[in-house]
Amino acid sequence: MFTGLVTDVGRIRSIVGTGDCRIEIETAYPTAEIPLGASIACSGVCLTAVELGDNWFAVDASEETWSKTTLGEWRDGRRLNLEKSLCIGDELGGHLVFGHVDGVANVVERRPDGDSIRFTIETPADLAPYIASKGSVALDGVSLTVNEVAGNQFGVNVIPHTAEVTTFGSLKAGDSLNLEVDMLARYVARRLEARKEQTNG
Repeated sequence: MFTGLVTDVGRIRSIVGTGDCRIEIETAYPTAEIPLGASIACSGVCLTAVELGDNWFAVDASEETWSKTTLGEWRDGRRLNLEKSLCIGDELGGHLVFGHVDGVANVVERRPDGDSIRFTIETPADLAPYIASKGSVALDGVSLTVNEVAGNQFGVNVIPHTAEVTTFGSLKAGDSLNLEVDMLARYVARRLEARKEQTNG
């Protein structure tokens, strides 16, 4: 489990295979302090550290992960938002993020908004009902608040600090993002669906 507060921006140093693959990621984390088998969110995708080096760790990704995320676009040198999993007692500064990507969203527009950057994001139609104004989403592992929703598009603001310490500073229109909707929204939607089924039954 994660918070959506990025603590390092890593860089892919190698990818071996497609579908089922192994990825080596350079990091500023002290890798001697990372247990083998630890969960690390890599641009929003929860992956398991299976090998550790002096300044890098390796993860394995499955065909399922490849097909449901932006992983198919990852190449050597790509920067990734990294977050280590929560420990009991850690401050929950963002929102509860599970690292289970629901789908791939796309950047429609990037424009200045005061000192911040305003992004318009397009979500897959089946995920649009889970996006609510003033609710939370995780985009490439970053916890963000939804400003407004219009159909299957929504807006978020990224402050200068977030742009500097994540990959959002270089994000542009046409880029793809791993999207995880708020788990609370999923439970509310399921509850309403169940109530409707009971009424109709």
